Amino acid sequence: MKDKETIRTASLYQTPVSQKLVDLIERSAEEPTRRYLEDVKRNVSLPTYKGFDEKELFRRAHAVYSQLGKWISQETSKEEIKAFWKDLGRRRRAEGFPLPEIILTLSLLRRHLWLKVQSDGLLDTALDLYQAMELNNRVVTFFDRAIYYAACGYENKD
Repeated sequence: MKDKETIRTASLYQTPVSQKLVDLIERSAEEPTRRYLEDVKRNVSLPTYKGFDEKELFRRAHAVYSQLGKWISQETSKEEIKAFWKDLGRRRRAEGFPLPEIILTLSLLRRHLWLKVQSDGLLDTALDLYQAMELNNRVVTFFDRAIYYAACGYENKD
């Protein structure tokens, strides 16, 4: 039997607004990805990312957006998130990315995700807004974990 938090989270993700927002982000992942890349190019705090292959950066950012539903769903365990992002931290270190740039770029990915949601104006009622805020909490928690585990992987810490 599932515990109350699992049931609440699963039902939260399955609300029509939450599902609509996740579908929107996954379907139109190209737009926030392009805007993220534009931001990277302008950001003086990301010199390593600016010098990296743009097509590969696009592919990496697009993968995060297009798999958002997987990352925040109940089917993806904390252990899977931990393993993936720790490995990512190790790979970015091997590629020569400084840790502060990794943290900043993950924050930019999160920012452009919500700019996309806001720009599409799908939040018509107070209930829509409430459900979007609940989804926002799940997304923020996911990105916080991703940043933390990437930093642990970068520093080879458990």
